[in-house]
Amino acid sequence: MNGNFFSNPTFPTNTTLESPPGNINFSTTSLPMEQSYIENILRLNKGKKVKAYYSYPDSNEWRDKIYDGVIEEAGRDHLIMSDPKTGEWYLLRMIYLNYVVFEERINYSHDYSEKNFS
Repeated sequence: MNGNFFSNPTFPTNTTLESPPGNINFSTTSLPMEQSYIENILRLNKGKKVKAYYSYPDSNEWRDKIYDGVIEEAGRDHLIMSDPKTGEWYLLRMIYLNYVVFEERINYSHDYSEKNFS
């Protein structure tokens, strides 16, 4: 073939997104640092005691499991928790996470008016 059968895809650049309250414009190159993703919410609550409910569909032994402990770190695909009672630490994959129950108020911040996105 001559290499012209399929063209390479093109993507728009510097597209202005719909503005949040306060008429702040930001483009795809300057999105807010804190977005409403589970890992960001867990990071905002680092150090808090939680129960994380997990399901492992391919395991008969560990079909459903509850991890009780403290949020140490959170990443895009993982959660690190420690259990103060046993001293054990857990590296858990987010793909199996169902939900998290907090024992205190959840920190969740999306105040665009106080952040500079330029």
